[in-house]
Amino acid sequence: MSKFRDIKTLQKFAAVHASIHNHFNHDRHLNSREIFKQNRSAALAEWCQITA
Repeated sequence: MSKFRDIKTLQKFAAVHASIHNHFNHDRHLNSREIFKQNRSAALAEWCQITA
């Protein structure tokens, strides 16, 4: 937390980080390992496309 000079920057970082974390870990406990890996790969490809 000491790396962030402004509380707004910290809040924005936390919100984005939580959003990405939740996006990639969605329903991890409900799916088999193979399905999870497929979903994770698809999510990563989509994220890379959005940020490009």
